Amino acid sequence: MGKDYYKILEVDKNADDEQLKKAYRKLALKWHPDRHQTDKDAAEQKFKEISEAFEVLSDKNKRQIYDMYGEEGLKAGPPPSESSAGGASFAEGFPGGFANFPGRTTFTFSSKPGFNPSDPNDIFKQFFSDFGGDDDFMNAFPGGFSRRSRGGKTSSDEFMSDFFSRSRGQESGGALEVKHTLPLTLEEIYRGTTKKLKVTRKLIDSATNKVVPTDKILEINVRPGMKAGSKFRFPKSGDELPNGETQDIVVVLEEKPHPIFKRDGDDLRITLTLTLLEALAGFKKTIQTLDGRRLAISDTSVIKPGQEQRFSNEGMPTKDPQRKGDLLVKYDVKFPIKLTENHKNTLKSALQDVNYES
Repeated sequence: MGKDYYKILEVDKNADDEQLKKAYRKLALKWHPDRHQTDKDAAEQKFKEISEAFEVLSDKNKRQIYDMYGEEGLKAGPPPSESSAGGASFAEGFPGGFANFPGRTTFTFSSKPGFNPSDPNDIFKQFFSDFGGDDDFMNAFPGGFSRRSRGGKTSSDEFMSDFFSRSRGQESGGALEVKHTLPLTLEEIYRGTTKKLKVTRKLIDSATNKVVPTDKILEINVRPGMKAGSKFRFPKSGDELPNGETQDIVVVLEEKPHPIFKRDGDDLRITLTLTLLEALAGFKKTIQTLDGRRLAISDTSVIKPGQEQRFSNEGMPTKDPQRKGDLLVKYDVKFPIKLTENHKNTLKSALQDVNYES
């Protein structure tokens, strides 16, 4: 039995956009995992379902498919065309796709077709950043967050950055170190980037001995190829404590999951799907790398299921600017579902005289 997205969002099947937004707003704030420290796993599952339901029902096309075929039909998607060579085009995963590279053959990856839910945290951030923060949102999490940027103007980007880093931080009272996380995409880590994080410090006014909230902007320079878990320390940039000491702020780099590549140290891993014909007779494929290049891959030898091929210097940047990690391509071979007698006879004729491994 598939999921009932309408029941999850607590709306009827005729709910319009405003009703959907209102339902998501209420439930997302209610079940956000940061508000359920004692039973976080259950809250995360509930939060994920709420986000998935909202993503589907707020999209006209996805909602129409779901209403007709249910969750299974939505996630299964339409059957691939014969010309797709076993899957959806890799270019579909990149805005605007890419043109055919001169002299190279663009290829397709075989991936599970149909709807794949987005990261629920991304949906949450996008939804609430559109509001620039409001009272219900501010009061939903302990401590509250600053809504003003430099110049006295509201900045949704700074507000959301402050909220998500603080809500995931480990701000224990009296601790000399306050941790924040900085989630980045694999592309951002590959290229390197500079991010600004707005935090609100609590300083003690020496004249009145009262706590004065003060905003501070931290600039974080991420070097190309840095690893998840890398730390950026900002000494004495946190709250001032009653004993006169000032907390350090530590920002921890977090790597978001990538839909195509998986990082393994300095190397990148990818799974490439081949048809049985391509595995036996050879293939030509093209991979779009993290820096936007198109890498041609071809092989005329016999490829076995699970076989790996290494491409040197096509992985993540390292501390040595002249060297990168490697790209490891693992081959997944798809076999025919059914063969006719003519197909079988043709294969027998073609393969009866070939040499096999012992």
